[in-house]
Amino acid sequence: MPPHHHLKSHARTVSRRAFLRRAGVLSLLGVAPAISTPAIAGIRVFQRDIALDHTHTLEKVQLVYALNDDYLPPALQRLNVFLRDHYSGAVGTMDPALYDQLNQIRTLLSVKDSFEVISGYRDPQTNERLRKTRGGGVAKRSLHMEGKAIDVRLPGVPLVELRDAAISLKAGGVGYYPKDQFIHVDSGRVRTW
Repeated sequence: MPPHHHLKSHARTVSRRAFLRRAGVLSLLGVAPAISTPAIAGIRVFQRDIALDHTHTLEKVQLVYALNDDYLPPALQRLNVFLRDHYSGAVGTMDPALYDQLNQIRTLLSVKDSFEVISGYRDPQTNERLRKTRGGGVAKRSLHMEGKAIDVRLPGVPLVELRDAAISLKAGGVGYYPKDQFIHVDSGRVRTW
């Protein structure tokens, strides 16, 4: 191996790190560079993004949350706050695997529209109160309390198609709630109801 080969490889790594830091800052600000083409000395960089509208807080968020295999901590923190318990305001730590599932669902359905969020993180007190007042529709050990579940719908997409796309991923649990017009997606074991 030529002696300069190692230096060239190191320079590429440093450039990539600098790029990822910059992209993380841009993501925090809500600015995402379009980077699905070759970038940085021949390295391909793929971004994963998410767009959410919260039905209870009326907040909206659209951002890049990952580049290649790396999640962007500022984006994840922003999503944690966005998906906070809308009853108590408590902020949990959401599992980034949920964002990957939602991203894959949009890809499968060939849509770029925002998911409407019905529920993200749920603190234990809220979960217990809802469990007692919702006639059995809330699980005692809900994965919402662990930041591993989200309830969503996708405007313009029939709920059954949304459910089927989520099930096809085999990435966790999928619950179907046609009466309330949402599906539950979680990063727990694969199961449906």
